[in-house]
Amino acid sequence: MTRRSLTMLPAAGLALGVIAMLGCASSQPAHPAHPARTGETAGEYVDDTVITTRVKAALLNEQALKSFQINVKTYRDVVQLSGFVDSAQSARLAGRVAEGVKGVVTVRNDLIVK
Repeated sequence: MTRRSLTMLPAAGLALGVIAMLGCASSQPAHPAHPARTGETAGEYVDDTVITTRVKAALLNEQALKSFQINVKTYRDVVQLSGFVDSAQSARLAGRVAEGVKGVVTVRNDLIVK
């Protein structure tokens, strides 16, 4: 082996390792909202985090919803609202606010009227 080929071995090993990791990146189970899809990529996770933050901000900016504890989770652009509100009208309003946020594809409104 030449000196050059010996210096290339670590780079080749690293490349093979990256390829092997990418092959395993989708090994998570499917999400109920998207049964045909598998786990999120890092980029999708970041996108979902941005959407969650936007929805939370929009809910806080809505005066009629400020006093409620509304939990927001996002998976693959699907937003799930959970928690308690005082009326069905407040639950519907929260759903409409979430639907109006950029990047939201679907809203699962699981808010409970107390």
